Amino acid sequence: MNDDQLTTEIREANMTYLMLAQNVIRKDKAEALFRLGISEESATLIATLSPAQIMKIASSPMLLCRFRVDDDMVWNLLTNRTVNKVDNDATTKLHASILMAGRFAEAM
Repeated sequence: MNDDQLTTEIREANMTYLMLAQNVIRKDKAEALFRLGISEESATLIATLSPAQIMKIASSPMLLCRFRVDDDMVWNLLTNRTVNKVDNDATTKLHASILMAGRFAEAM
């Protein structure tokens, strides 16, 4: 992948992310704060963006969204690579969600 392709992919990801974020925020702001891991101020701003503003912001060559998972324990739970592997996939994902929710609450 060359630099132009990478920039195009980033811009498309930004556009998709902003449109998804705006839809989720408009549907249920509290849920959006949790699912997107953003502040209430950011959510309010994103919800009020016009299509032209979204296009302008999305055209940045910098990726707007980021991974919230920066912890080996959560990655291991999500990928089911834990040493004490649990057979129930739903339990493992629930545990990861609880850990991520706790970290989101701490950040707020």
